[in-house]
Amino acid sequence: MKILHTSDWHLGQNFMNNTREEEHQMALDWMIDLIKQEEVEVFILAGDVFDIGNPPSYARRLYYDFLRKLIKTSCRHIIITGGNHDSPSMLNAPAELLKIFNIHVIGAATVDLNDEILELKNEQGTIEMAVAAVPFLRERDLRYSVAGESGSEQAKHLRRAITEHFAEVAKLMKPYAKKEIPVLATGHLYAAGATASAKQDNIYIGNMENIGASEFPSIFDYVALGHIHRPQNLGKQRHIRYSGSIIPLSFSERQDQKSVVLLTFEGKKITDTQIVEVPVYRQLKSIQGDLKKIKEALRKLDQEFEGSLPHWVEVVVESDEITPRIDIDIRDFAKEMNLEILRVKIRRNQKGLDAGLEETVELDDLDELDVFKKKCETYGVSEEEMKGYVDTFLELRDWMTERENED
Repeated sequence: MKILHTSDWHLGQNFMNNTREEEHQMALDWMIDLIKQEEVEVFILAGDVFDIGNPPSYARRLYYDFLRKLIKTSCRHIIITGGNHDSPSMLNAPAELLKIFNIHVIGAATVDLNDEILELKNEQGTIEMAVAAVPFLRERDLRYSVAGESGSEQAKHLRRAITEHFAEVAKLMKPYAKKEIPVLATGHLYAAGATASAKQDNIYIGNMENIGASEFPSIFDYVALGHIHRPQNLGKQRHIRYSGSIIPLSFSERQDQKSVVLLTFEGKKITDTQIVEVPVYRQLKSIQGDLKKIKEALRKLDQEFEGSLPHWVEVVVESDEITPRIDIDIRDFAKEMNLEILRVKIRRNQKGLDAGLEETVELDDLDELDVFKKKCETYGVSEEEMKGYVDTFLELRDWMTERENED
């Protein structure tokens, strides 16, 4: 039995006021061709189908068009779980209808854990695979908090609640483990040992890593993870893997080779694991140096262009002088090239700083937590006090995100 594991599509992403529709369309079409070629029978999408809770109409069209094409392939079973960027209500809305086509959508955790247990049956009605389809576990679903807890206590209890959730679904999977069929699980979280391309959004309060590799129950023959955008297995556990995103979602991911995971099972045993690289349809490039070096690099990049879509480029100018209209100069220089400059940043070198020039910080390089911390620093908040403020900020941010995803 062949299984394809993917995650973190982030359909509808707005990248510096640019749409990713063309790249996503090409990547999804490629994936359909791969599924046909490899005769994939089970498809797993482990969270973050969309980039925001209320995605644009074209992103929804990409999603449903992909499913329409998918059910016409060899794929008999389709499993889609919600991520922290997804709106559970939006994903779940057509769930009952999609079941008719063997498309199982689990947008969020429910009161009854049995709702996460999927029996995948063949045409004769025999169970051929069992999956614990665990979505992103929101804090309200885990019901772990106690009034008056500190941030560190909340983080500790939250981690325990996540571990217990996987332990409980593992208990429900025990009857299937006795059969000669694959027993799988999904998850959307930040597991200990994972390496992100850059600073990854922390989807829970107070801690960066939410569960260790050894804390996933051994009953699972494979664990399909989402959330981390760089493809990787979890430490030495080759059966616990992040598939990664299918296109680079930030300049920090420009050097990552995007991929999907193609698994072959014989009974309970994985006999083959292929990391299939997704073609690069648009390259994200970062060019740094003085003005002369940057123009040389842009010219070379244009001459070497072989992609489907023009490169998107960020330019970092290293200078100890104030040069008016330098960004306009660079954009004019590149306007006829097979690339688009999305931003130009000025980085003052040490000589310039010694001469009294201020080094500026781009808001694009900061997330909302960075801005909050810098604001606290202006009010003289101590390092010890900062931790409490940060925990409260993260709790409020997550509450607001959940409210937005519900709307």
